Amino acid sequence: MRFRFATALVALSGASLSAQAPSNKITLDQYLEWETVQAPRISPDGKQIVYGRRWVDKINDRWETTQWIMNTDGSRNRSLLTGSSPEWSPDGTRIAYTGRGEPGGSQVFVRWMDAEGSVSQLTRVTQAPSNLQWSPDGKWIAFNMQVPTKEQWSIPMPAAPTGAKWTEAPRVVTQLDYRQDGQGFTTPGSNHIFVVSADGGSPRQVTSGDWDHGTPQWMPDGKTIVFSANRVPEAEYTWRQSDIYAVDVMGGTIRQLTRRNGPDGSPTPSPDGRLIAYTGYDSTRASWKDSELYIMNADGSNPRQISGTLDRSPQALVWAPDNSGVYFTAENEGSRNMYFASVGGQVKQVTTGKHVLSVEEIRNGTGVGILTSATQPGDIVTFSLSNPKFTQLTSVNDDVLTGKKVGEQEEIWYTSVGGLKIQGWIVKPPDFDRSKKYPLMLEIHGGPHSMYNVGFNFARQNHAAEGYVLLYTNPRGSTGYGSKFGNEIMNAYPDKDFDDLMAGVDTVVNRGYIDTKRMYVFGCSGGGVLTAWIVGHTDRFAAASSNCPVINWLSFVGTTDGPSWYRNFARPFWEDPSEHLKRSPIMYVGNVKTPTMLMTGVQDLRTPMPQTEEFYEALKFRKVPTAMIRFNEEWHGTSSKPSNYLRTQLYLRSWFERWSHGANTTQ
Repeated sequence: MRFRFATALVALSGASLSAQAPSNKITLDQYLEWETVQAPRISPDGKQIVYGRRWVDKINDRWETTQWIMNTDGSRNRSLLTGSSPEWSPDGTRIAYTGRGEPGGSQVFVRWMDAEGSVSQLTRVTQAPSNLQWSPDGKWIAFNMQVPTKEQWSIPMPAAPTGAKWTEAPRVVTQLDYRQDGQGFTTPGSNHIFVVSADGGSPRQVTSGDWDHGTPQWMPDGKTIVFSANRVPEAEYTWRQSDIYAVDVMGGTIRQLTRRNGPDGSPTPSPDGRLIAYTGYDSTRASWKDSELYIMNADGSNPRQISGTLDRSPQALVWAPDNSGVYFTAENEGSRNMYFASVGGQVKQVTTGKHVLSVEEIRNGTGVGILTSATQPGDIVTFSLSNPKFTQLTSVNDDVLTGKKVGEQEEIWYTSVGGLKIQGWIVKPPDFDRSKKYPLMLEIHGGPHSMYNVGFNFARQNHAAEGYVLLYTNPRGSTGYGSKFGNEIMNAYPDKDFDDLMAGVDTVVNRGYIDTKRMYVFGCSGGGVLTAWIVGHTDRFAAASSNCPVINWLSFVGTTDGPSWYRNFARPFWEDPSEHLKRSPIMYVGNVKTPTMLMTGVQDLRTPMPQTEEFYEALKFRKVPTAMIRFNEEWHGTSSKPSNYLRTQLYLRSWFERWSHGANTTQ
């Protein structure tokens, strides 16, 4: 069944069956057996771990997640429940989670962790609850939920005649930010904090007003919840602005704890309740600014920065049990590790290594998280804070990878324009032979403020197994290299990145094993922007695939899902459109000779389909070889559905295989 499914997709894409990798290499059909692990939660007594295990439902073409449980040494690993986001009660006797319930939609449940394993549905709400948080005494569960508001616009419509079939009433939109990719039109309203009894009952709303409120965090006294929000007039018109607030759970009184001009978020109370850690930075127009770590007294007084000179954004804050400081993870040069900042402001790195570590919780001196590296897919690990050596507890993809050769991943650093040092990685085919010539794929990340990392990547390994060398880099503007590096593309995107990417290609070509007649480039979102820019500025690539791109900044800023892009130019286009035009790939379409495919989801609201259509139509009018692949049931990106992931891989290689430099190899 699995082989027939993959074979059908190969035929659909035009790729030949003879091009499939040998059986000792990763094949695309194995993606249907791939699994990922999610959000491990260690029990209060430190003896058990609950975690999500995500797998492909081949029949219904979707990902499903089941919650599993195991001992902290990895033994007795078994399925526990169907649901999402489980959280242990403070005494470890129960787990709260969300799942499908009555009368419909997502609801809050509690499962008792005794031998009986009784399950109770706590809520019967009409909107989806999220971000469950137990109160310290285990009597209440706080969560976020949308509170819809109705548009108060009444018009004196006459009654429809009996039996009439009138057109559905129009949608009335009055919000600045009225739709979101992956969701569609947003329901007018605000995200609020609720509490519900752990024994069940009617949830009670504890925040008020026409503002969104962040994840609730209980103070240790169980009387107060802290959260981030932007509770100011006309909040939808502010940019990168939020503060920390505290709400009295019983009375609903809200106090503002921070008053910085800039974003403050992730409030995390200390175990003794005296301090609150949070992240933020002073307001800036910079394209990118790394967050800093702060602490303040519980009443908001005496805020001070404790992350020192670390120019990396702290994530996943966890207090030390003795209140001495805060553990956090931070991205740095393609890796992610854990750090510790003392309340006095001394920062030290706790874990080391070229890997991507997500630390979810720390209990009794033991950290639990997810670890992945170049040759190791993500799995659950534990480690001691005193001796941070990782113990791997799961191996969810060993059944897929056993007996398979994976491509070697090599780190490179090279010098770009202006002397800037750029980091990248080369993934080579299994059984790589330096004396041979290989086709090259340049893969470009989106964002543009994001970071490619050293974690295992199935898509790259599959391309490498098909005989390609992969190059992926973090050009200027990427995160994980400090605020200055991230801000290098301020009012200079995408032209500055172009220089960095071409220098990376030159570095690999100079090693002598690349067939320069078969060099290809692709990327999605910001990577699609840069791919379209590249083919308008060089003919060195034999073919390209500009996926989910921005092609015309003038038409993009008002059609994407949010107003923030209006602020990413020196001046709005109605004052001066020259910068928008100068930075738009469509303005250079007259230079394009490279065969360029476009792949975009038909539901995409981040880089909407008309962006793709603008480039396709211009290329087609100029008789540049092109194709537009419109992916069904996809928002931003082309790979959320398992079958579409396979199609993305296959269409990409099929397009590239048609072209060597200056010739159509299929003719």
